[in-house]
Amino acid sequence: MKKVFKVAVVAVGLFLAGTSVNAQQKLGHIDSGTLLQSMPEMKAADATMKAFSEQKENVIKQMDAERQKKITVYQDKARNLSEANKEALGKELEVLVKEIQDMEKRITEGQQKAQQELQAKQGELYQPIYKKAEDAVRAVSKEKGFAYVFDVSQPGVVFFDGGEDILKLVQAKLGISPSATAAAPKK
Repeated sequence: MKKVFKVAVVAVGLFLAGTSVNAQQKLGHIDSGTLLQSMPEMKAADATMKAFSEQKENVIKQMDAERQKKITVYQDKARNLSEANKEALGKELEVLVKEIQDMEKRITEGQQKAQQELQAKQGELYQPIYKKAEDAVRAVSKEKGFAYVFDVSQPGVVFFDGGEDILKLVQAKLGISPSATAAAPKK
């Protein structure tokens, strides 16, 4: 009986010690979307990405404009097709059809290549920014003793009440003035 009592006292003691340790852990939260949008690197990356995307779109538009010209030439020649010029004009029309098909194939391939290049450029531009923000959040969390930091911009956080908003601390770590942050909507 004494052994059971001792084991129960030790178990209760361990439980209470664990509970008090957990009660002392600091919780924090941050809106990563607001943080990222306040970073000057993000604004520069967005502008670079937009210009790169427009450049790729313009190349595809030029290719499509050339294809449209060929289609117009084909339609004009097809209207003038008669029994008298069927043999000569027929060959020209066949060549035009082949050229149009080749152009359509090149356009499709160009679109696929452009999409791959856009994805690669996106990773090249944004990954270092995400890493920098993540490193700053980690550094501030360690400096301020946070056990957990939740990202309230993610759909997994249904409710938060309390904890400490570390956005301004992370921005300070990154050298971003708080005035660069747009007013974030309260959740």
